[in-house]
Amino acid sequence: MTQSEKDEAAKERIIKHMNSDHQDSLIRYLEYFCHLSSFSARNATLNNVTLDSLSISTSHGKSHLVPVQPALGTWSDARTRFADLDAQAVQGLGRSNITVKKYTRPTGFMAVVFLAALLTYVFFSKRSNFQPGSIIFDVLLRHVARFARFCYTVQPLVLSLTLAIHLTEATYMARSRLRKHTVPTFSKLWWIWIGSTFIEGAGAFIRIDRIVEDEKARKASAKH
Repeated sequence: MTQSEKDEAAKERIIKHMNSDHQDSLIRYLEYFCHLSSFSARNATLNNVTLDSLSISTSHGKSHLVPVQPALGTWSDARTRFADLDAQAVQGLGRSNITVKKYTRPTGFMAVVFLAALLTYVFFSKRSNFQPGSIIFDVLLRHVARFARFCYTVQPLVLSLTLAIHLTEATYMARSRLRKHTVPTFSKLWWIWIGSTFIEGAGAFIRIDRIVEDEKARKASAKH
């Protein structure tokens, strides 16, 4: 195998590895070095690599050039230099080097809270749910008419407060957790976490923080 063929094979391995295992780094490269938004940088794909640059495309099909400075001496320098670039991007963006790549469903007590919150949305979505003729009243509340009348009275307040509190929590989730841990804005995973937070509130924060702590522990153990 000629040197040119060896270099081409090394490039292909790097491209495949970065796209399969380090898309979060590619996203941060675009955000920091090319000043793209999280939304624009989503689905980042490494198309080509040279000793002094990375060519990364977005879901819009546009390619962006990220300089590698200082340039690689050989392809064997790629791992260290790309890690340095990512560390620079993480620091510059104010991010964590832990990327959240999954969603965990509520279980146990959290599942009970999730269901209760969801039912609150359903029950209090409209006042007519607490009046005769509605499925909720006729099936569940017709024997507790006084309670139904109370719910009818407070429905606007309960719904308004619930929406306000959970919208605030969802916004805080996006800013304090999802952005920090490189979950691309408006991606499928982003919407799942936002939707879960909007329904259940605090439980989603507990689970995402647990994911982060587990990943920190995994990285720490891998160093030993």
